[in-house]
Amino acid sequence: MHQHIKIGKLVATFGVHGQLILTHSLGKKTTFKGVEVLFVETTKNSLLPFFIKEVKAKTVDESYVLFEDCNSKESAARFISKPVWLLQEDFNKLTDKNAAITMIGYQALSVDGPIGIIHEVIEQPHQILLTVDYKGNEAYLPLHEESLIKIDHKKKEVHLNLPDGLLEIYE
Repeated sequence: MHQHIKIGKLVATFGVHGQLILTHSLGKKTTFKGVEVLFVETTKNSLLPFFIKEVKAKTVDESYVLFEDCNSKESAARFISKPVWLLQEDFNKLTDKNAAITMIGYQALSVDGPIGIIHEVIEQPHQILLTVDYKGNEAYLPLHEESLIKIDHKKKEVHLNLPDGLLEIYE
């Protein structure tokens, strides 16, 4: 079975021919060259494949996407606010190696030991949040200058110095 990585969200339509604006966390401008399909989460936990007709890079975190059989603003509107996922192999080809999103699948470690596997990276204006399953609960870990000790890409580990009591609220 294929692994999928959440890369962003379709935020708006663009023009009258069915184009959509995709905000993504890939860390670089991209036209999704070599990628045939994007997976859209049309309903919770349901990923549907949509074939790409055309992609134009806009900025390092936005691209214009046109799906096959989506040829009007009205047909594109149903995709607004929907999360977008990539196959793991496509994600590996497209992602800037220094982008925060590459930490998905890494082990989060505190000074006290393992916390959990990172399954989502949420980029906010002043910090990054890492989402992990901790003792059966979803925990949000802040990642910024004060909390990051080191990232070991070879071992796929993120070492953190977390505020006292943070993990206890998720127990």
